[in-house]
Amino acid sequence: MTRLSNQTIDTLPKGVETPAYRRADLKPGIVHLGLGAFHRAHQAVYTERALAAGDLRWGTVGVSLRSPDTRDALAPQDGLYTVAVRDGAGDRFQVIGGIIGQLVAPEDPAAVLAALAHPDARIVSLTVTEKGYCHRPATGELDEAHPDIVHDLAHPNAPRSAPGFLVEAIRLRRDAGLPPLTVLSCDNLPSNGHTVAKVVRQLATLRDPALGAFVEAEIAFPSTMIDRIVPATTDVDRETVAAALGLDDAWPVMTEPFSQWVVEDHFPSGRPDWAAAGVTFTHEVGAFETMKLRLLNGSHSTLAYLGYLAGHETVSETMAAEGFDALVRGLMEDEVSPTLPDLAGFDLPAYRDDLRARFRNPALRHRTWQIAMDGSQKVPQRLLGTIRDRLASGAGFDRLALGLAGWMIYAAGRDERGVEIDVRDPLAARLREAAGGAATPDELVAAYMGFGEVFGTDLPTSAVFRDTVARQVAALRENGAARTVAGFGPR
Repeated sequence: MTRLSNQTIDTLPKGVETPAYRRADLKPGIVHLGLGAFHRAHQAVYTERALAAGDLRWGTVGVSLRSPDTRDALAPQDGLYTVAVRDGAGDRFQVIGGIIGQLVAPEDPAAVLAALAHPDARIVSLTVTEKGYCHRPATGELDEAHPDIVHDLAHPNAPRSAPGFLVEAIRLRRDAGLPPLTVLSCDNLPSNGHTVAKVVRQLATLRDPALGAFVEAEIAFPSTMIDRIVPATTDVDRETVAAALGLDDAWPVMTEPFSQWVVEDHFPSGRPDWAAAGVTFTHEVGAFETMKLRLLNGSHSTLAYLGYLAGHETVSETMAAEGFDALVRGLMEDEVSPTLPDLAGFDLPAYRDDLRARFRNPALRHRTWQIAMDGSQKVPQRLLGTIRDRLASGAGFDRLALGLAGWMIYAAGRDERGVEIDVRDPLAARLREAAGGAATPDELVAAYMGFGEVFGTDLPTSAVFRDTVARQVAALRENGAARTVAGFGPR
């Protein structure tokens, strides 16, 4: 079948939405680090609406920090790709045209720096996942011993890490007298703008105190909250898209109808009219972010670990299994919601109901294994912050502890049948080694408490925390995840 490209886009069926502007006129106003499926199904779609309104200053140069796969797939398609929006009511297809260049950082870091230092660039946005910031999740501080940070300090002109590229780009633009970039993190970090500002400032200061001072005084780091479920694309998904388009698309993305983006409006060098595209600009990003991290992401991770251990491949399959929907409902209503900040006028019960409906969407095959990745970077934000608040108020947290216990068993590296798990985590080897010497639930919990970058210094000293988690580890080991969840009891 013929490939999607500039030459073939005019042959698409009328029901497929296509770019409503001249792509050749786009300027490289945005550089995006982390050109994965989530960015292409979320921020790129909002930007597409701004481009369609006629402001062509905001084309995107996409940068892959590790793998060339996205570049290799998109380059023959002239950067075009399809977003397929799926639910039980049917599918909708849109071809996105706003990505005007694709770079692979390890192949040519100089080209990435040149894009960041281009006079037309105004925003550098990021979806590099929690681990991409080379920080300590428990504290938000730069991990100065991280191998990529060690490399970037020794070779600042050829960085490997996202913070390394940001710091060198800021220096280049400062020295050239160019307007400073706005750094827009779209990752699930607490107070992500403030966290990334701290990491970048610390790295810049290590290089040159004057550069660190410049970062603090001149660079904007708006906080954001992002929300859309984007599963990994499968070959079956590609076949679905090809059938709808009549053209092959090697790198489509599949997603749900729901999409939300909440942003702090601090862009000194300008931004697209994302508000007209549906973005919420507010000074209360932190409240939205806490709500989303704890309700959506905390529940998602709980479903991922327990669902995987129970033998379920996807979130929707997990939600359909006995006890899981009730577990998530109790987690949200009884344990998470009392810890949330007040959002005046926001319908929290409706939001919780919507989340559970989204988890049940059978059209999205969101794999539990995919969500389970990088747990050591995720659980501090998704589960441990809520647990700390419950501990401080003297309230129970059995459901949160069950999700955390699921992660501990999952990260130990073997499922309930004794089959090895392909654990993808920056700490995978260390976690497995620590868990390997633990014979009892108490010993397993104690082994994990040695990871200060995950649990900090407070949780390991809490007997209530250790005992509650160990009790759930024991239940999972004795009964298995499916029976434990099914028998967790009524709310």
